[in-house]
Amino acid sequence: MSVQIRPAHRAEASAINELLGQLGYPQDGRAATANRIQTWADDPSGAAYVAAAGEDLLGVIAVHICPFFERDGSWGRIVALVVSDRARGRGVGSQLLAAAESFAATRGCLRMEVTSADRRHDAHAFYRRCGYIDQGGKSSRFLRDLPTGGF
Repeated sequence: MSVQIRPAHRAEASAINELLGQLGYPQDGRAATANRIQTWADDPSGAAYVAAAGEDLLGVIAVHICPFFERDGSWGRIVALVVSDRARGRGVGSQLLAAAESFAATRGCLRMEVTSADRRHDAHAFYRRCGYIDQGGKSSRFLRDLPTGGF
């Protein structure tokens, strides 16, 4: 299977919605996703890539760059990574991850980060195979939703 890794396009919103749905994030519609794809394309600190085999989208990854505050340099964060359930185990995820890491490295990143739900054991094994170190037990993630419209 010949796979091409390239930037995501607005016209691929429906296929990306299907992929995000497989990850457990059902989407509200094509237009909203197309707008988010454009936002990522317009932001020099982020990138969204797809893995395509012809017209078939096999996966998507989004990466964002953030400067460290406590030291020089930046780090990259994988914001989303999903490979179609029909293409898993064929190297598509590794190719997408390599594209995100290359994007980050060319922008001076010293480290990559990704979070993954505790129930995603296959994803955790994938990241370990790719050289990522599990930080479970060393740090915690805290979230808080903000009110819409600010404070």
